[in-house]
Amino acid sequence: MRAEIRVTGIVQGVGFRPFVYRTAVRNQLRGYVRNLGDAGVDIVVEGTKDAISKFLSELRSKAPPQARIDTLKVRYRDVEQGIREFKILGSSDKVVVPGSVIPPDIAICENCMRELRDPKNRRFRYFFITCTDCGPRFTIINRLPYDRENTTMKDFLMCPECRREYEDPLDRRFHAQTVACPKCGPKVFLTDNEGNILDVEDPVSECGKLLEEGYIALVKGNGGFHIAASTLQSEPILKLRKLKSRRQKPFAVMARDVRAAKTFALIDRYEEELLTSPVRPIVLLKKREDYYLSEEISPGLHTIGVMLPYTGLHAMLFDKTCEPAFIMTSANRAGEPIVTRNEEAYKKFGSIADYFLIHDREIANRCDDSVVRMHSGSLRVLRRSRGYAPEPVKLKWKAKRNVLALGVDTNTNVCVLYQDKGFISQYVGDIEKVETAEFLEEAAKYLMKITNVEVEAVACDLHPTFNSARIAEKIAEELGAPLIKVQHHYAHIAGLAAEAGVRELIGICCDGFGYGLDGKAWGGEILYLNEDEITRLAHLQPQPMVGGDLAAKYPIRMVAGILRDTEDIYSWLKNRSTLLPHGEIELNLILKQLERGEFTETTSCGRILDAASALLDICHERTYEGEPAMKVEATAYGGRRVLKLKPQIEGHVLRTTELLEEVYVNLKNYSKRDLAFSVEEYIAEGVASLAVDLAKQHKVDYVGFSGGVAYNEHISEAIRKIVEKRGLKFVSHNSVPPGDGGVSFGQAVYAAEYGK
Repeated sequence: MRAEIRVTGIVQGVGFRPFVYRTAVRNQLRGYVRNLGDAGVDIVVEGTKDAISKFLSELRSKAPPQARIDTLKVRYRDVEQGIREFKILGSSDKVVVPGSVIPPDIAICENCMRELRDPKNRRFRYFFITCTDCGPRFTIINRLPYDRENTTMKDFLMCPECRREYEDPLDRRFHAQTVACPKCGPKVFLTDNEGNILDVEDPVSECGKLLEEGYIALVKGNGGFHIAASTLQSEPILKLRKLKSRRQKPFAVMARDVRAAKTFALIDRYEEELLTSPVRPIVLLKKREDYYLSEEISPGLHTIGVMLPYTGLHAMLFDKTCEPAFIMTSANRAGEPIVTRNEEAYKKFGSIADYFLIHDREIANRCDDSVVRMHSGSLRVLRRSRGYAPEPVKLKWKAKRNVLALGVDTNTNVCVLYQDKGFISQYVGDIEKVETAEFLEEAAKYLMKITNVEVEAVACDLHPTFNSARIAEKIAEELGAPLIKVQHHYAHIAGLAAEAGVRELIGICCDGFGYGLDGKAWGGEILYLNEDEITRLAHLQPQPMVGGDLAAKYPIRMVAGILRDTEDIYSWLKNRSTLLPHGEIELNLILKQLERGEFTETTSCGRILDAASALLDICHERTYEGEPAMKVEATAYGGRRVLKLKPQIEGHVLRTTELLEEVYVNLKNYSKRDLAFSVEEYIAEGVASLAVDLAKQHKVDYVGFSGGVAYNEHISEAIRKIVEKRGLKFVSHNSVPPGDGGVSFGQAVYAAEYGK
């Protein structure tokens, strides 16, 4: 009997062909396996019916850990062709079925780590040690199929020993495209900031020692460069902040191991599983009470972003130091993508870094670290990139058409929706500069290329001036496809519903800003989604946003607008006018604009949290996205509800003026912590009550929560408890970011399901 098998999913770059080979030989089957140009795998086997049946069963049940089989189609034939043995054939460029994809990068496995530490192993202390179970994938591939000549490893000719391993079916590196060793693989170098190579025996360990001594280094990884520094000394961190103009934004750290991380952060079993998983994301952890790292790492926050070494190079950085962790943050200028090329790194960071730890393997696809956090045992993805991208998010139904979505202009990415899969690109960032706009367009075209999807529509945000929308228009014109503009919060809720697999829900969407259907600034919305449409049912009270974007940067402006009629508020504002760029002159101008009605209004939940931040003297200037709200959450941690004010709801509007008035009159009566906690409780109870009442009216079983505010653990959990207490089901994001990093996915879903 003969069976012709086509497999799709994540089946290239994960050791699938070697696995198929060994499984076929074990079952005494003859035939071949080969990669296809669409990222799928073609298999032919000949043998007895029972042997083929067992082979097919084992393909699904015993596949490599990083493999993911989406479809396995078999065509049987009674006639054999007399194949004598089983072989791995050369790959074919043939494109048969779209929807397969190359795997994400995978962290170093335990076997490779043991070899890295074994003085008797020929890869002892080799920074680029990998096998079929681990190492870079997405960041090294130029084109499909996944073969060495199509990756950035093509420049490194295998030595006889590596070739022997590559061709040995019993070896762990059998057909491992990244196989290399110190003789034939990429080399690592330590240089000064002018590119002069330093004559040192062990460049990686030497770099670790320099970091411990207080120097700053640029470290080249798999998907781009990191800026590295000590976590125990504030001086290099302050220098880094000054040179990068990054005044308050937190830095991620890489801990030596879990034990070291537990000395400065609280880690539960779910967080430990994440830290040690093959993804190795940055995990937001709560600081211990006896936290001892520099306060300059994440100033004003109760959390710190921690990851573990995910390459041999990272692990070796700690070998000759006593440091529990190093700062390891993406090397990019504000508004630009992460640096990937050596010459670019020297040019852009030669004035910041003292040393550079580089290697001579090119990076095909830049890819920042992923960021996640846990909410009571549930995963929240803040940034979906290394370790996740471009693995698809599975839907419970097939989309009506194939869509490319370009997201928004902040914290964005790209999504290709094909049937029941949403392929989300790596993190792109903020589309402020030409370099990032070019990256967004490149990411879009690359994602279409590697998924082999014929796009039938292009989606973007409704905002008329977004750079991402202009790029979407250009690509739509090139493809001859319709352009569908999607309202920001509709995209959030459409994505949430698709991820949760529900066709009808009441969605709470709270964030900083989204261009509304009425041309106004939305950001605190209650939406109703069903199979036919999405409609806006309720929202937060519109509040003055004097100066537009300036009110988001200086939240005192929001306080002035919301509390303009409150007794004695001028005195409070005047005492803090020095916190505005132009002091009292600017304050008086703000008040005149309020009198004359010269302002726009916003329903933004983020702006209410910003106002609370300023009113409580927590944060008076936003130096990075979400800073005031994040610092309110940090301040509220461990607090209690002290304000007696119940949510004030008029019709379908949650009033927020009374909330800020109540905080103002109680500034001297309660602690900042308890007042911040009370603000979050009011918002959570208010939007949850509105949503639950509307769900009952529309006979809907599900209530969901999306938008950037859904990252706030306290607000998210408070909403969940109210929803479930009222007998409804609560849904939230697990695989897709609730914030702007999830908008492209939601746009694609909306365009496929509701777009005209």
